Amino acid sequence: MMNAMWMQGVEWLAAAASDPEACKREWELGDGTVLLEAGRRWDVVSVPRQLGLLTLDILWYDPVRTPGPTLVDSAAHRLGFFVPPDPAGHWVGTGIRHVSKGSWVAVPPPYRSAGAVEWIVPPDGSGMLHPPLALEVALRRAQETLAVLAPVSED
Repeated sequence: MMNAMWMQGVEWLAAAASDPEACKREWELGDGTVLLEAGRRWDVVSVPRQLGLLTLDILWYDPVRTPGPTLVDSAAHRLGFFVPPDPAGHWVGTGIRHVSKGSWVAVPPPYRSAGAVEWIVPPDGSGMLHPPLALEVALRRAQETLAVLAPVSED
């Protein structure tokens, strides 16, 4: 049985599809993921898993704001942070990719994983996304931490 937050998350995610009802049917009856176009309601900042997990950990320390929707793709070893659409967005860093209009993202429903793709922070249906500035600051802090740890891990 799905709870209210999951239902709101389903509606919010499906609204990004060209056919929201078909999207919801595919989640229910298909293999678990649908391809949704970035740039319509959100973009995704995709980062290597280690950087992403450390960034998400930093974002959890904000006492005012819960992190926005975040996907993990275990097969690709990447995390995807959902941010407001910004086709001119410039995200800098090793392995950081900005996924926007014209690109497609494999998205599972908020209530279950689908193969290697699952939500670490599922959408709650409110439309809340990661604020770009907060994400950028957290990514920078995480990159600095990893740069300090890299020489230690090589010993």
